[in-house]
Amino acid sequence: MQLTDRPSTRTLALTLALTLALVACVDTTGLSALSSKPPRGSPQGIVIVTEFADLQCPACKAAHSMLHQPLVETYGSQVRFDFRHFPLRSLHRYAMDLAEAAECAADQGKFWEYVDAAYENQDSINTKAVRAWADSLKLDMDLFDRCAKSHIKRDMILAEYEEGRKAGVGGTPTFFVNGRKTEATLPALTKAMDERIAAAMKNL
Repeated sequence: MQLTDRPSTRTLALTLALTLALVACVDTTGLSALSSKPPRGSPQGIVIVTEFADLQCPACKAAHSMLHQPLVETYGSQVRFDFRHFPLRSLHRYAMDLAEAAECAADQGKFWEYVDAAYENQDSINTKAVRAWADSLKLDMDLFDRCAKSHIKRDMILAEYEEGRKAGVGGTPTFFVNGRKTEATLPALTKAMDERIAAAMKNL
């Protein structure tokens, strides 16, 4: 008889049932399944930069410091920088956990602060760290824990992932400037943004 370490169908069913039961026991009072993350820059920016990213992705960490932050600082009120989740779950163990944590932090007005903390400390990520970074932001941890444990944000995150997939996102980070896919380099993004600003100025 061949031995196998694959779980039986019955075991999988019991595990799923237990998981669903535990989630159902979480009090969702005061929680929302919607995203409350704000754009960075100006909500009325002439240029809309949309980034699809994975918070455990090393390339996204590099882009955050070398592309995202310089662009926001340079263009100021002219740019609206929108973040979209694209967790690569088959590659990154904590990608979904981080996305959910960031969204739970957003409900307390600390989305970008959590993103900054996640990227800054990416090399030391583990289950405890995902929660510890939230605690360091002085969040209401009861509210945060209930949000994270309920997985109330998961469907929204998966919807953003699907949005990216349909738009042609195959990896992270992927950038769009006013809806047009743009190479993830500072020269390419700057050129696309400058062209959009110039076009907008002509129409004034």
